[in-house]
Amino acid sequence: MPDYDYQSDTRPFSQVLVDIGTKKDPKLYLGELVDAFGERGFGALMLFFGLMNIAIGIIPGTTTILGAPLLLMGLQLATRQDQLWLPKWALRRWIERAAYREGLKTVLPRFRKMERLSRPRLSIMTSEVSEVLIGIATFLLAFILILPIWGGNLIPALIISAFGFGLMQRDGLAILLAWSAIGLICLAGLVIWLAWTWVSPYLLPIWGWLHDLPSQAWSWVTGLFGG
Repeated sequence: MPDYDYQSDTRPFSQVLVDIGTKKDPKLYLGELVDAFGERGFGALMLFFGLMNIAIGIIPGTTTILGAPLLLMGLQLATRQDQLWLPKWALRRWIERAAYREGLKTVLPRFRKMERLSRPRLSIMTSEVSEVLIGIATFLLAFILILPIWGGNLIPALIISAFGFGLMQRDGLAILLAWSAIGLICLAGLVIWLAWTWVSPYLLPIWGWLHDLPSQAWSWVTGLFGG
């Protein structure tokens, strides 16, 4: 990977992601990512880990490696830390660079389209208060990510990616879309809970009757032919 002055790095983030994959070291360490993203900080790392959870999260064990740092990032963002801090053990965690390159092929074309359309807007969505709320949401979503739920990483990873993209690009529209997705999920959960609350008093007796039906039928048959 070429040497860059990360503190004055003006490359598009998509190019940063590509350059990371060109290095010959087969292991991609989290510490390398922190250095490569430079001043882009929280947003860049949230976006990266969100995208990687989408692209390679199906590989067993990767959601723990990719989700655990997001817990720390969410906590630090919620507590208004100026600079990202990660413990040494986290910086030494790594994923296969070959898997990273394959995953990048999946998300890069769509991401480049988003990057071209993005611009700073809706500054209220990137305010200090908003960052605190985003940090809390990221912490909770990252907790879901590391749970061993088959396919359960996709939606949280998409939302975290949108938060990270919005923070990095100062694009409040991306953040608004992320909050809208959370709102829709909560609304859907509420509707399902209410529907179950209203319908379950009628369904449970039917389920009990169906459950007992085979034994009742057998008793009827044995009574009819055995008596």
